[in-house]
Amino acid sequence: MSGDELENYESEMELQLYREYRDVVGLFRYVVETERRFYLANAVEVTARTEGGEVFFEVLMEDAWVWDIYRTARFVKRVRVLSFKDVNVEELPPTDDLQLPQDGPELS
Repeated sequence: MSGDELENYESEMELQLYREYRDVVGLFRYVVETERRFYLANAVEVTARTEGGEVFFEVLMEDAWVWDIYRTARFVKRVRVLSFKDVNVEELPPTDDLQLPQDGPELS
């Protein structure tokens, strides 16, 4: 597989993932962003923990969807994430207020 073919494949996978996101986002209440992943979830609990002088965050999610083009199963019943970086949690507006572009993001 050439570099161009790999790049085209990854671009197509990213577009398919965006379309899946667009289709499922209305099923979830929260958007959760960690240093490694982006999640949609219906329940989120973030707890700051300290161990050995280090501070980290424990993020527990239920009924989640994971933004990851390499996962075959993106729906997860329970997720536990430990992060030493920032964790961003946003409550999504009601489905009626959420408008996403139908064509997906522009890929270069």
